[in-house]
Amino acid sequence: MSKTPRFPPKPRRIEIILFPGFQIVDAAGPMGAFEIAARFVPDAYALTLVAARAGLIASSAGAPMPARKIGAGKVDTIIVAGGHGTGEAMRDAALVAAVKRAPKRARRVASVCSGAFILAAAGLLDGKTCTTHWRRAAQLARLFPNLRVEPDRIHVQDGAIWTSAGVTAGIDLALAMIEGDLGADVAADVAREMVVYAKRPGGQAQHSALLEIEAPRFAELNAWMRDHLSEDLSVDALARRAAMSPRTFARAYAADTGVTPAKAVERLRVDAARAALAQGGAIQETARRTGFGDPERMRRAFIRLYGAPPAALRRTLRPA
Repeated sequence: MSKTPRFPPKPRRIEIILFPGFQIVDAAGPMGAFEIAARFVPDAYALTLVAARAGLIASSAGAPMPARKIGAGKVDTIIVAGGHGTGEAMRDAALVAAVKRAPKRARRVASVCSGAFILAAAGLLDGKTCTTHWRRAAQLARLFPNLRVEPDRIHVQDGAIWTSAGVTAGIDLALAMIEGDLGADVAADVAREMVVYAKRPGGQAQHSALLEIEAPRFAELNAWMRDHLSEDLSVDALARRAAMSPRTFARAYAADTGVTPAKAVERLRVDAARAALAQGGAIQETARRTGFGDPERMRRAFIRLYGAPPAALRRTLRPA
């Protein structure tokens, strides 16, 4: 069956909003995905770069991109880029006002990386579940306490509002939109053309668990834990290794890393299991080697952290 519709719809107009100091990949990644999709399904998308003021908009790398002034006409999708300039952009009244009007103009509104801060400043994320770059997630939750920030998600859809994690997660976001618009086959073709994962689930972790739980005080202990996942990693055992009482250790570890020792162990084990499964490891053997003991315990941990069981993630972790 042809992947091109017999009666192709009019091009879906997509606007990508830029601002001074935007991250160039936040814009270029989704642009590339939609542009390639339009090769497989001609006239599927029409892309426009826009900004609060027309002209050349300098990226955080210094390379500028030309943008039109944000208009008032109807479009299909509006995507706000992220980047180091987000802080200034949040204080740009014209930009925030334009983003605030976005849901009236577009079927769906999205952000890449720290672009979520601009959506939040415009009130579009009030009461919604969202995500952003893992390093900025705590700040987003602190500045906007009425949001439900999910720091471990690649992308999140809450109604007509989409948010995604850092930089290349914008490609995952675009692929998810393409799949919804044109079907899974087209999205897979685009992924193969871009040489990226055909589909990373929205709940897949953004980064290695050690990146989040690392702290100088417990760096050596964390590294030891990662290399001894099949051993006893209870609070009592870890406290002995850290030469602390269990109560003092648990309190100090949580204060320094932001997670409890038990949660850190679970994340390290799931992270290692995910890597093993991506290399084709058997589920039962992976569960044993990473310290879960049995597949059911590993399955429950995967669902808690990723929203999907190991078998489902193993299928999606295969490179395109």
